[in-house]
Amino acid sequence: MRVHFALPSALTAITRTVTVAAGRFAPGHLGELTAVVSFELVDAVLAQTRTVQRRLRDLPSRVGMYFLLAMCLFPEVGYRLVWDKLTGGLAGMPVAQPSAKALRDLRRRLGAAPVRSLFEVLAGPLARPTTPGVRFGAYRTVSFDGCSSLRVPDSPRNRAWLGRTAHHGYPTLELMTLVETGTRSLIGAVFGPTDEGETAYARRLLHLLGPDMLVLWDKGFDANAFLAQVSATGAKVLGRLRSNRRTPVLARLDDGSYLSVIGTVKVRIIDAEITVTCADGTVFTGSYRLATTLTDARRHPAAALVSLYHERWEHESAYYALRHTILAGRNFRSGDRAGLEQEVWALLTLY
Repeated sequence: MRVHFALPSALTAITRTVTVAAGRFAPGHLGELTAVVSFELVDAVLAQTRTVQRRLRDLPSRVGMYFLLAMCLFPEVGYRLVWDKLTGGLAGMPVAQPSAKALRDLRRRLGAAPVRSLFEVLAGPLARPTTPGVRFGAYRTVSFDGCSSLRVPDSPRNRAWLGRTAHHGYPTLELMTLVETGTRSLIGAVFGPTDEGETAYARRLLHLLGPDMLVLWDKGFDANAFLAQVSATGAKVLGRLRSNRRTPVLARLDDGSYLSVIGTVKVRIIDAEITVTCADGTVFTGSYRLATTLTDARRHPAAALVSLYHERWEHESAYYALRHTILAGRNFRSGDRAGLEQEVWALLTLY
């Protein structure tokens, strides 16, 4: 499709070429989303997961993928209004007018597999090695964190999967992600019932770690076995310890830190007082005990590591974007596990 723009003076003409899919399947996936996620990529994911439609339809699988992304982009409206927003720029083109039931059937036909596959293709670190603010020395800083306040509809099927743990009267699911702190990009994600524990979920993402990474985490991940498993990937660690954790002093270092051991892993312990001053002048102070596998105090001074630790809070900003910017604080739509899995993968892909 070739679009011409002419100024009133007729002295200048700007021509822009827009690429769309050929034939009958063009309506329904032309817009801003296709500029970010190409339909060639969507087609490849559908073929890989064997979810391409088996017969000619007004709502083919490819269109369904973009509908799912738009559904998460407009959580405040129903299916029909989501469709209208998705196709709003297609004036003059033959566009299908599906019912809400047809769009629900489209979701069921697609399932979660292609959306998860699309997320896994798009997820990963975004920063280049020379991008400022994403590295600590030779290491790319990443973090683990969980979010257990994502609310779902209170339906029997959702309760059967997630249990009766409730947040403001609604069941919730646990989302665990690995994030590149400098860009807040998602490297990987898993989710499910809230009773499995953060470290159990994080273990399912260990294959995404590498020797070029420095992993940050809060005290909820303070466990001997988990530290050993992360260290076995070659990644370095900077994490907060629980207040009741006791660590032996093996050798004191010039910067005030000391060498110790947690389980079978040699670490360095840093005690710090953290002070936060808010815009209104309110001051909060807390004692932090940090453990790191960066044991060379000359190359990685304690003060630099204490200053670095605040990068972990970039993870909270990523969750804020998911819960409050995109979802606008609303619940998910789906009333069963299959629908929730599809919807969460679509949300993560959109993010």
